[in-house]
Amino acid sequence: MPAKSKAQQKAAGAALSAKRGETPKSKLKGASKEMADSMTEKQLEDFARGSTKGKPEHTG
Repeated sequence: MPAKSKAQQKAAGAALSAKRGETPKSKLKGASKEMADSMTEKQLEDFARGSTKGKPEHTG
């Protein structure tokens, strides 16, 4: 399931980075912190993948 907004995509990318050990989990905030705890690496990859072209910055 791809992200519906650029903000979701950025949060998933940050969470994925922490999940892989590339970024410390302590640096995560808000949605990315929740995503890292509740989603698998595969789910985060699917969420962060794809183009941001045409996506809104935030969903309403």
